[in-house]
Amino acid sequence: EVQLVESGGGLVQPGGSLRLVCAASGYTYSSLCMGWFRQAPGKERERVSTINGDGKTSYADSVKGRFTISQDNAKTTLYLQMNSLKPEDTAIYYCAADNGYYCRLYGLFPYWGQGTQVTVSS
Repeated sequence: EVQLVESGGGLVQPGGSLRLVCAASGYTYSSLCMGWFRQAPGKERERVSTINGDGKTSYADSVKGRFTISQDNAKTTLYLQMNSLKPEDTAIYYCAADNGYYCRLYGLFPYWGQGTQVTVSS
């Protein structure tokens, strides 16, 4: 059974930083597309960042230059370093994985974590 568990969310002031962590287990293959998504109340879910099995990354325009996605060498842990946080970054953040080496534009991402709340406010 594939399991994804997020942690690291919390309350932070504008301009501050947070580091989200996703612990992954139960994968048949170790090199998969993984990503971070977020959803704010009343808004659609947004793809924040993804990382391919080969390590290539992509970011939403709204977070470029501020967020960084990465994995450990064993690819059992996914990270999202968030700097220069803004109030509009407030959302529930989810770790997700897709059954493919490369991240697809319309990937289904069948595996999801429970989410962790990030609130940016003074």
